[in-house]
Formats: sequence, C-alpha cells, structure tokens
Amino acid sequence: MKIGLTLGGLTLGGVALFLGQLNATTAIPGAEGDGGLSAGPDVIVGAIPDVARYTPASVGGVEYASYAIGTTSCNIGTTQLQWQPMPSTLHPTIPQNFYRFKNGRFEQIGMSWIKHGFCALQQTLCGACTPAGSGCPTVLGIGCSDPYTASLNGAQGDLKSRRGVNASTGAFGSNYTDPSSSEPSSLKERLRVARADLDPAQNTGAQYFVEGQYIHPDDASSGNDNNNCSYRKVTIGATWSTSQGYPLTLSGATVQQQPAINAWKTIQPDVDQRDYQVPGDGLFVVAYRASDNGNGTWHYEYAIFNMNSDRSGGSFSVPVPAGVNVTNIGFSAPQYHSGDQAAGAAGYNQNTPWTGSRTANAVTWATTPYAQDTTANALRWSTMYNFRFDADQPPQAVAATLGLFKPVTASSTVTSINVSGTGPIAPPPPSNPADLDDSGTVDGADLGILLGAWGNAGGDINGDGLTDGTDLGLLLAAWGS
Repeated sequence: MKIGLTLGGLTLGGVALFLGQLNATTAIPGAEGDGGLSAGPDVIVGAIPDVARYTPASVGGVEYASYAIGTTSCNIGTTQLQWQPMPSTLHPTIPQNFYRFKNGRFEQIGMSWIKHGFCALQQTLCGACTPAGSGCPTVLGIGCSDPYTASLNGAQGDLKSRRGVNASTGAFGSNYTDPSSSEPSSLKERLRVARADLDPAQNTGAQYFVEGQYIHPDDASSGNDNNNCSYRKVTIGATWSTSQGYPLTLSGATVQQQPAINAWKTIQPDVDQRDYQVPGDGLFVVAYRASDNGNGTWHYEYAIFNMNSDRSGGSFSVPVPAGVNVTNIGFSAPQYHSGDQAAGAAGYNQNTPWTGSRTANAVTWATTPYAQDTTANALRWSTMYNFRFDADQPPQAVAATLGLFKPVTASSTVTSINVSGTGPIAPPPPSNPADLDDSGTVDGADLGILLGAWGNAGGDINGDGLTDGTDLGLLLAAWGS
C-alpha cells in the first residue's frame, strides 16, 4: 500500500523507527513501515554489499572522488518480477546516493546516474526463493534475490540519465537519449562526491551513508514502491589516493526498506520526520529539527527527500510571524553532473540554488517555475534538498508548504502539500504598548518614535494601524511608566 498521512501541525519528537537488518532478519514485505505480504511484485534493496573506487578527477576546479556501490535486490512480493534488458522497459532502474551528517545537518553530497537491470540470478538473501529459471533469467522469482556488484553498478555501459524515468509509475522510454558531456571519463555517470566533502581534516566528527533504490513499473503499479530504498553507513579512510580517492569501508548492517534520511533521527532523536504521499504521484519524506543556539536565537533545519514523485518539488515555505528576526537563510543540494545539469532540451536539472527570501509572514525558497523552464532545478526523485535559517524566537508546530514543480495532472489536482514542521513563534507583545522602544520606560525616545511615524503604522499604540492623536494621548497618559 502507498503511504498516506493525515497532515497537520506536529511538534518535535516522534516515535522510534524500525531498522531492518542485513542477513539478520527476513525482509518485511509491503510499503515502508507496513507489515504483511505484498500483493504482486515487490522489489527492495536487500543489501549494499560492496564499494568500487575509480580514479578521481577535477571539474571546474573542484576535485571529485568517484564510486559505485553494490545493490542486492529481493522480490518480497507474491508474484514474479520482470527483468528484461534494454530496449525492453520491463526491468528496474537503480540510482545510488551519498549522504553526510555533520554539525547537525544531514545532507546529500553525491548522486549517480541510474543502472538499468538486464537479468536476475535467483538467490536467497531475503529468504526462501522460488526460482524463475536457471542461470540468469529475465525474471526475478518470488522471494529470490539478485546481486549487482559495485563493479556492475559502476559499469558506464549500463548507466543512463535519471531524466528518462517517471519514478511514480516506473515507466521510461526505451530509446531516450542521454545528454552529452565532456567530463573526465572516470567520473562520468558514477557516484561522484567532492573531495572536500569527504576529507577527514575538513569533516571532523562527520558520519556518512550510502543509499540504493530500485524503480520498477510492475512494482509501482502494484502500489509497492515506497519501500524500495535501503541505506548503509560507511567510514572514510584517512589517505587520499590519486588513483582511487579515499577508501570507503561499509559499516554495520544494511537498513532495509528505509531511505537514508531516516539515519538523521537515529543520530539525533529529537529530529521529527513524516511521510507525505502526493495523490496520483509519489512520496516525499520530510525531516526537521529546531535547536537552541545558546545566544538568544534558534536554528531551524529542514531536509526533504523526494523518493519517487515525478511532479517534483518547486518551492518550500515556512510560516514566520511578523516581528521575528531571521538570519542565515541557507540552502544545499547535491550536484547533477555528466550533462544532467545542462539547461535546455538536451539537459535535465540545472544546479542553480533555490532562492531563499524573508517575506512578511514566511521564509520561502523557490526554483524557476516550470512554465518558465521545464529543466529548472526542481527537487526530483531520489534526491534530497536542505533548507535552514536562524530566528530570535523559539519553536512551535507549524504547517509549512511544499509546492509541486510540474503542473496539475489528471490523477492529482493538488498543487502543493501541507508539511508538518516546526518554526519560530511570534515574539510576545510589549508589557506596555506605549513603550515603543521596549526600554522599560515611556519617555522622550518613545515620543520621538511616535512623532516620526505620524500618519503611518510605526507608532501605533491602540492597534488601529495608524499613528495619530489618539496614540499621542495614550503615550502622554503613560509617561514615566
């Protein structure tokens, strides 16, 4: 079943999240957090077993490491799953992602193109297997697993742009053309991460995670596509190699059927997290945390993961009442590469950061609207963006808004979804409304403010929106108090 939640204001907190175990427990069928047997085919990432490293290279003056991770799939559904090679569209596509937790922020720092499946072994990682045939047939049997090693997932002959896939339906064109790129061959299409984001000297105390996901049209049509992500922790070696970058060591178990954003809450339990299903489309996962900076301000941090929404995210807005001082508005996102970042018909998703701004009643970030540029930097599937700011007021529950990028479709008439989150409360009113400078005494300074605002709202005491004789009388009556 696809996940749908009642939307509304939620305070920080929440319940503990179940973590699946690699080779320790049987995979749980169904959607993420769901129980019971999944009707129809249901593909998950049962394990992330290995890592491949490739030669680093520089692009635009930035040095990058290049990796691939292995993904072992499991069919935990009740029917077989098609696994036919290109040009057939009846097979899975597999993205790989890289994340870092550092200084209270959980950010995506790398992404790959998508691996196209071509045949499936019939193994038993997730339990008893009913094979669909011998050898490597073009069907994955019920209960069976199929290992794609890191070297296979890093083989560029089977990697294609994400832009050809509708992750909500799993559908993609059989002959779509990849964007061209002149980037170094060792980096192209693979899981690419900036060296500076991994350097132990620049990332003291950081924790890292890799994530795999399977997208399949039969899985999606059966409503089993919200449990297709799994992640695993990795540690970064201390020594940079000019031929292989930093070594990565997989750590702990693969956390099955959960996206890597869930790791943030395991590190900082006061993170709150919710899932939001767009009707007729895909799933967004929203996590957020408010923390006291210790200097009279609070930090607000939001992470939004688009698991499989084709309509994508185009804006994000957090209510902030008038009178709250906001600073340090920020945004971060992973970099599209290998031609996917080019604008125009040949490209897909530009890397232009979303613009963050403070309005009278909100802090809002937005990309270029779809009507102006269909290739603008939207929050597309299997991608996570971060939003943040500081404010001089403590948190309360709010209903933030995630605006959708692509236009309304026949299956979904919604243009945005209300997102439970946390934001700053309005500052309390002054104990004495006539004390306009909040000094504790009504005196000449307040009179100067009132007279300077005569005819507008700047010295309004009685709340009618206008500074006039009535306000002057109230100020003089309160003189010295």
